[in-house]
Amino acid sequence: MRRITMLASMLFGATAIMAGSIAGADDIQGGDLANGKKIFTEGKGSVPACISCHGEDGMGNDMMGTPRLAGQIVQFLRKQLEDFATDKRTDTTMFVMNANAKGLSSQDRVDVATYITSLKGNTNLSNLSELKANGTEVGQPYLGKVIVNYGITEKGVPACKSCHGYNGRGVDPMYPKLAQQKYVYLVNQLKKWRDGSRANDPMTQMQVVARKLSDADIHNAASFLAGATETTVGNSRTPEHHMPMMFDPH
Repeated sequence: MRRITMLASMLFGATAIMAGSIAGADDIQGGDLANGKKIFTEGKGSVPACISCHGEDGMGNDMMGTPRLAGQIVQFLRKQLEDFATDKRTDTTMFVMNANAKGLSSQDRVDVATYITSLKGNTNLSNLSELKANGTEVGQPYLGKVIVNYGITEKGVPACKSCHGYNGRGVDPMYPKLAQQKYVYLVNQLKKWRDGSRANDPMTQMQVVARKLSDADIHNAASFLAGATETTVGNSRTPEHHMPMMFDPH
C-alpha cells in the first residue's frame, strides 16, 4: 500500500510539473498577433513602426546597422525589448530602442515579439560584395565557418555552434539565431560585447568570448553567419522548439 501511495504521489507530481511547464510555454510564447502586427507596421502612439528601421520583411538594413528580426526566437526578442525598456541594454545604433520599448506596455512587447517571430524573412540577405564595394571591411566566409563550427583552440574560443546550434540557427529559449543575421549588425554587436558597451548577455558569456576575438576573427565569423543556412544538404527540417520551462524573459 505504501508503495502504491508513493507511486501515485510521484505520478501526480510529474503531472503537475508537466502542466506547469505547458502553462509556462503558453505564457512565454503567447501573444496577440494582430496587435503585434499593428505595432510592427504602424507603430503605437509616439512609438514609430518597426518597419521604418527593420523593413517590412523584418530583415533589417546593413546601411542603417539594424538587425534582422524575422524568425528570431520569441523569448530572446522579449528579453531584448524588456532590457531596452529597463535600460539593461542601450541602443547605440539608431538611439531609439530604449524610448520605443518604454513607449510600449509589457503586453505590447509580448505581442510584437510574437508577431516578429512568425515572419519568415528568407530573402534580402547581406550582400558582402556590395558592402565591400561601398567600403565596408568584410571577412572570409570559409575562415568564419571554421570559427563557427570549431572555435579557435589556441585562443580558447569555443565554437559558436556549441551555444547557438548548427550554423548559428539558434537554440531556444536563450541563444538567438545568428544564421542570416545582417553582417554589419553582427560585427557591431561582437565589438560591443568585446569592449563592454553591451553587457546584457546571460552569465557574461558573449563578453568573455568576444574579448578573445580580433577584428579579423569578427569579420570572418560574421561573413559566414550572414549567409549561413539553418539546415544541412538534403534535410530541410530544423529541430522542434524546446519547451521554455526555466527561462524568465524579464
